[in-house]
Amino acid sequence: MARLLLFFSLMVCFSFSLVAEEAHESSKEPLSAEQGLLNEALNFAKQHQEFRDLHYQEHEARFVKLVKEGQSPKILFIGCSDSRVVPELILNTRPGDLFVVRTAGNFVPPASVQGPDGVAATIQYAVEVLNIPHIVVCGHSHCGAIQGLFQKLDPEKLGILIKWLQFGEAAKKMTLMTAKPSTPKEELYALAEKISVIYQLEHLMSYPYIKKLVDSGKIELHGWYFKIKTGELWYYHPEEYRFLPLIHSSSS
Repeated sequence: MARLLLFFSLMVCFSFSLVAEEAHESSKEPLSAEQGLLNEALNFAKQHQEFRDLHYQEHEARFVKLVKEGQSPKILFIGCSDSRVVPELILNTRPGDLFVVRTAGNFVPPASVQGPDGVAATIQYAVEVLNIPHIVVCGHSHCGAIQGLFQKLDPEKLGILIKWLQFGEAAKKMTLMTAKPSTPKEELYALAEKISVIYQLEHLMSYPYIKKLVDSGKIELHGWYFKIKTGELWYYHPEEYRFLPLIHSSSS
């Protein structure tokens, strides 16, 4: 019954959309905000149909295997919620390859944070239940959360976000200590984006079960940095204290 009601609702919405579009074409008047949102939702439905017709069929056998045998990803990827940073696209992975956590600024709350935490719970599930051997913290260029650290935000409007940005404060302070007063904002943000990755790795090490596994060589932590404009991935080299290209360019 629920499926029939959902199907009926979608058909009504689709019919309403067609009628609205025809009326719009005849009147040449702009669509209302409500109709615009409805059209966007219908476009998502069309895109899902393309997934079912093309991509799902390509990976159908793998999906069936993952259901039957369960998931066993090798990488826990902690990335930013930024819509331009898509882990599966960046690493060209298949379904079941990555276990992904995405947060604003790819921040990881340290173990000292009190109360239930969805990020910490997901990380613990990945490590303690799925036994994932690699954890990647991936920062990126043009990060809005990092830029927010250097801006005055309205606490009445963005109070929750301001509380979340506390997990990047140490990176901000270190950036200001390292940079010169004349450093352009773009360079300042880029430096903070990289430094923040290192601090998030330290936050991970504040969890006793992660530290124990790292010390015993059963799990490895990786710090990455994604440049949106060029599509490059850089990694943090702990012995050289800097980020280096993950792979050489095709011309080198």
